[in-house]
Formats: sequence, structure tokens, C-alpha cells
Amino acid sequence: MTNEPSHTVYPIVTLTKSTDYNQDIIRDCLKKHFALNGGLDKLISRGDTVLLKPNFLAPRLKTEAVQTHPTVILEVARLLKDFGAKPFVGDSPAWGDVFTCAKALELDEPLKKLGVPIIQLDKPKKCVIRKGQTKIGISSATLDADAIINLPKFKAHQQLRATFAIKNIFGCVSGKRKALMHFIKGNTEFEFCEFLIDIYKYLNPVLTIIDAVTVMDGPGPIRGRARPLGWLIGGTDPIAIETVCAKLVSIEPQTLPIIGTAKQLNFGCSDFNSINIFGDEFPKNVCTDFQQAEQIPIKFTLPRILKSISKQILLILKETIKKCCSPKQDTTKS
Repeated sequence: MTNEPSHTVYPIVTLTKSTDYNQDIIRDCLKKHFALNGGLDKLISRGDTVLLKPNFLAPRLKTEAVQTHPTVILEVARLLKDFGAKPFVGDSPAWGDVFTCAKALELDEPLKKLGVPIIQLDKPKKCVIRKGQTKIGISSATLDADAIINLPKFKAHQQLRATFAIKNIFGCVSGKRKALMHFIKGNTEFEFCEFLIDIYKYLNPVLTIIDAVTVMDGPGPIRGRARPLGWLIGGTDPIAIETVCAKLVSIEPQTLPIIGTAKQLNFGCSDFNSINIFGDEFPKNVCTDFQQAEQIPIKFTLPRILKSISKQILLILKETIKKCCSPKQDTTKS
């Protein structure tokens, strides 16, 4: 592996080291990721509408490592605005909605000041993937975007051991259709992971940058432990990215269901020795105490789906009542 770009058929994964979320440091790291992946002008065009797809799983604080850190999202948005693109932040969270998730991160006001909309990825359009074998409702805002930049959070996962690049794009499937697909496609790891890969290929993000400055281990993706790792990981080959992520925490890549499925499908590069790493050098001493999650079945039962829907309705009602009961500011002029 080399630290300088060269003409090669091997995939590129970009690494930048950052021990915290200092705004200037994160911005410089992100600039390096874009430059080492060919530059923004190779990935998008000026005037493009670009979906920034973070991991907004549930309205949790930035210190909990449940969601993509707001500094990463904000600085990507700022770089795109400076370039002349039209970014917006969107997701379809499992719990709450995109607005409560952004508010929990204290991201709503900074994005508003920057002129970057926050959009709930709802209003699905039926899309046919897997050569006509699967129909799925994908958010119309996602489909209408000119490009997608994928901004996942590095986390352990109770159903897939760990999730990095691929699964985050599942959030472009609107609402509780995601829970339903766990029921329909969750019979085997291969079937479910093949479905996730199909969605990723269908939507084809132009770039993935994973927030691994602080990560989650243990019973992720929501109840695990936040812990420092100190990296941003980027690239255009999601399986190469997943492979590097696994190596950073001493996980054998082929033991992860998504990477194993991709290898069977001949999708992406899961051979670590065939991946060129640009930017900061891959560490000689990787993390050896990353706690993996105890696994539970991928397949959701019907009672679980109904419970999930009921909980989501209650959360939305609670937030609606809270908004209605909040005192309104007097905007009349004296």
C-alpha cells in the first residue's frame, strides 16, 4: 500500500486521523478526502442537488455515537455550498423523525443559517431492483437528487456484527417499510445483505465518508458504548471501505455478513492487500478491544413490526403535542 495516489485498477480508500471533532480539523480532513477521491468536480457538478445521507437512527445526543456527528455533516454541507452545489440533509429514522434527530444533535439551527434544508425521506416511489425481482418504496427526495454523499457512523450491530458503508443507504427506504423488509428479506443473512447491496447499487452514492472519530461498540446500533477511534474513512468502493473499517478494529472482514455476501456476489473489493490507502498511513497498532454485539435474528416478527409502528406513532404524537403546547413568540411589531 502507498500513501500517494497513482494510476491503478485497485480501489482507493482514504484515511484521515482526527482525535476530536474540532471544526477546523474536520474540515481539513474532509477536504483531503474529496481531493484524494478525485476532487468535488469529479464527483458532482456545480448546481447539483446533493443528498447528504447521515445516520439519523434516533434522536440521541452527539456524545452517544448513535448518529453521525453534526460537525461532519455541517462541514460537508459547507464545502458543497462553497463549491456551488445545493446540499440537503435527509434520512428516514427508525425512531422519531429527521427533525427531532437533527435537533438532538443541535444541528438544526446551524444548517438553517447555512441555508441547507433538512428533509424527511418520505413520499416513497416504488422502485424495482434485483432485475425486477424486488419492489421497494424509496424516498422521492432521494430519487430526485442529482447525487448522494453517504455519511454513516461506525458502529457495532446486533444483527450484522458491525455496519459501516452499505447499510446506511437503507435509510433511503421510507418509514416502516424498512421494518417490513426485515420480515420479508430477513430469512438468511445472505438474502438480507444481498437486498442491502442491491439498494446501494441502485442509488449509487458518489462518495462515502464514515464518521469513526468516535464509534460505538457493544450492543449497537443504539444501546452500545461510545468510544474514541480517531478516523474518517472515505472512498467510492463501499466494500473496500468496509474491509478497511473491519481491519481497524481487528475484525476479520469475511466474518461480517455484508462483506461475505458481497464477495459471493462479486461486488466490490474485500481483499485488504488489493486496496490502496491514501492519506494518513494505516496504523501499525489497530484497536484490539472493540466489543462486538451479541447477535439477534435479522428477521423481524409481525408483533415486533406492530410494536415498532406503535412506538413510532407515539413518538410523533408526543412531539406534535409538544410543539402545539410550546408558547409561540410574539412576532408583532410594537
